[in-house]
Parts: sequence; structure tokens; C-alpha cells
Amino acid sequence: MWTTEHTAETDLPRETVWAALADLHRGVLTYDGADTFELRGPFEVGSTVAVTPVGQGTFESQIVDLVEPATYADRTSFGDVTLLFRHTLVALDGGGSRVTHRLEIDGPSADQVGPELGPQISGDFGESMQALFAAARR
Repeated sequence: MWTTEHTAETDLPRETVWAALADLHRGVLTYDGADTFELRGPFEVGSTVAVTPVGQGTFESQIVDLVEPATYADRTSFGDVTLLFRHTLVALDGGGSRVTHRLEIDGPSADQVGPELGPQISGDFGESMQALFAAARR
């Protein structure tokens, strides 16, 4: 397995960040540099999301964990590897929130594919999180 994660804090309440994250994955919210999402079904575990990264083709991902306003995760399979994207939101004492975006690449080829593919996918996690915070602020 190959993993990476990015964590950032904001003064925004967890519920505000969650609303923006949920709207992004529902296909309601977008911003410069964001993947495009098209939710197929209700926003719940088991539903699928068509994901189109900027400048790339569309792929299907399935929602595998959703606990409002704390966790969201979806899983995508490519050949013999799976990519799990997990967002964890924690309310901070005194307001604000901490958000962690984690990528796990698993499967028979994960140790070979992960070190190259993982950084390509996760290289913009920090910028993307700041853009999400900015969108949530609006």
C-alpha cells in the first residue's frame, strides 16, 4: 500500500467546510482547478460519482464512507489498484476545523504504481484544500 495525506486548519466551522465539500462532490460547487463531479444517485454510501480531473478523462468512483459532517471517502479502481480518497473533518476547540485529505493506493501493483502515480494525484492537495476553504467562505 502507498499513502499520503495533507492536513490544514481553518477558522471556518467544520459544518461550513463540510457543506462546501459535500456540494463539490454533489456537483453543485466548482472552483478553478477543481475536479468536476457528477453525483449519480443520492449523496450516500453506495452511490457513484463521475469524476473529471482538469484536462483528463472521466472515471467512476463509489462513495464508501459518509458521516456528516466528519468523513467522506470514495474509491476508484484502475486495473489491479484501488485509490481511496478520504476527507476527515475535525472541529477544533474554540471554533475552526482541521481537515485531512488522504490518498491510499492499494492492490497488487500499489508498491510499483504508488510512488509515481500518488504524487501526481496528490501534488495539489494543499492548493485544492485552500481553494475549498475559499469557496466555503463565500
